[in-house]
Amino acid sequence: MVISGTDTDARMRVLVYSDKADTREQVRLAIGRRPAADVPKVEFVECATAPGVLRKLESKDPAERIDVAVFDGEAAPTGGMGLCRQVKDEIFRCPPVLLLVGRRDDGWLATWSQAEQVVSHPIDPVALAESLAELMRQRVAALSG
Repeated sequence: MVISGTDTDARMRVLVYSDKADTREQVRLAIGRRPAADVPKVEFVECATAPGVLRKLESKDPAERIDVAVFDGEAAPTGGMGLCRQVKDEIFRCPPVLLLVGRRDDGWLATWSQAEQVVSHPIDPVALAESLAELMRQRVAALSG
């Protein structure tokens, strides 16, 4: 990620995990190129499997660093909630995670998973973009400080 006050080409890498291609596409379309005017543009990294997510998050290459992740709580066979809990416990300086849950009542499970933000299915583009933008702001502040 390259970020400076005048850098219009700044990008943040956002990992999107779901076993369903249409869910990953809905996330990409809801977020667009930039979820808010005050955050960098988004470069998407898609994963359809939990091992793929772990490989991306464990990469030591700075050019491949994931800045924020979006996990589908309804993914199978490895759900996003369990995967979120795993990466929060195992990945040093794990990026913030936005969790997509099947029902608003699943919020307590999202708390257990240690996700920083939660949005429920069906995906509300405005809620998703706002939640992701907030995580991106937090990540920029954490990496700048």
